[in-house]
Amino acid sequence: MRIAIGLDVSSKTTNVSVVVNDGEVTREAEACKVSNDLVGFGPVLKLIHKYSINDKLPEVVFEATGVYSRRLQHFLRVHAVAYTQLNPLKAKQELTAIGGLHRRKTDQMDALGLAQSQLILQRAKSYVQDPVYIYLRDAERFYQQINSDVVTAKNRLHRALQLTFPELENVLYSTDGELYWRLVQTFPHPDLLLKSHQSFDQLVETVRHLTKRTMSETRGQRIAQKLSDSASVAAPAVSAAPTEIEPVTYQAGELIRLSDQKHHLINEMLDLAKELPELDIFKSLPGAADTSAVTLLAEFGDLRRFQTTNQINSYIGIDLRHYESGNYEAADHISKRGNPYARKILFRMIGTMDAVAKLPNHPNHIIDYYEKKKQSSQSKGTKKIAIAAVSRLIRTIYYLVTHNQTYDYQKATLGR
Repeated sequence: MRIAIGLDVSSKTTNVSVVVNDGEVTREAEACKVSNDLVGFGPVLKLIHKYSINDKLPEVVFEATGVYSRRLQHFLRVHAVAYTQLNPLKAKQELTAIGGLHRRKTDQMDALGLAQSQLILQRAKSYVQDPVYIYLRDAERFYQQINSDVVTAKNRLHRALQLTFPELENVLYSTDGELYWRLVQTFPHPDLLLKSHQSFDQLVETVRHLTKRTMSETRGQRIAQKLSDSASVAAPAVSAAPTEIEPVTYQAGELIRLSDQKHHLINEMLDLAKELPELDIFKSLPGAADTSAVTLLAEFGDLRRFQTTNQINSYIGIDLRHYESGNYEAADHISKRGNPYARKILFRMIGTMDAVAKLPNHPNHIIDYYEKKKQSSQSKGTKKIAIAAVSRLIRTIYYLVTHNQTYDYQKATLGR
């Protein structure tokens, strides 16, 4: 006898269906609807143990529904219940392929379909990662959210500064970084500089104290001179009244706060990952600094849960989609259905590796391949070549992690 329990998880409730196969007939033995809290999860756990046979738990299956299924997943893991978690798209394709399980579309029928298909397909149990990988991923997603907030704040600061002191954007080489934002906070309007009655030496000292790092006298003088020159020719659209300059100072302060939060999160993630052997492996990759190493590790999770690198390619969305019909054959494109954060980190890593490989004593077999493909007359489009390099980087990382080895150029070139 085999028993499967299908769980259709929504935002507030979960529909439960218990299906029993006694070798001759498959039937729904029990069905209910519970809330997504301890009041509801308790009866689910009782059902699981009720239908256990000789201490063998029934097969529990549900779809991954983002943050909504995370609570159920955590509850089952805490109570040592193995489960099968499905990708919703894959689950839909499997139910369609089987056909005939149910015609109506309701949450309860979905739970029933999941349980019935589990008995037919006999899907394997999901790989349960160490909780530290989950904590890392949550922290990394928060880090990406802050990155998005930084972009928004930069755009807002640029727009606000056009009314008060647009010339300030030319004082430093970059409009990014704490020094620039503190400069904006201190002098959001040229009148605040012109009417401050500071001597040039006092202005130099003010500038030098805006950064925590040691700034040379020469650099301080250069910035102070540019600042003074910019203020003397500025033609602001508004006055230096507090209500007019507040949007500028607020956005500059917000960028400083967000930047500090990013550094804090990276340090927290590094502290979480320090016991994982993968961290040193990722950091050994040419051009991989602490931030790129720990964020990529957080997005990948435990790579040992994958059987092949093709599965990892699908996970991050660089698997190729092929289409042809009759005499027409479309160009292959990546699916972009997977993890967009990991895909972005990997793509940027290829650029960083390419830059680092130009330095002496920083060989990299992935960039050797990348440059060779770029020089080939048959290769068109650097983005396509970069994606091919990403695929090769994934194979390298997977091998290093599964063999617990750090990167070594000589060994990598021997294995090509």
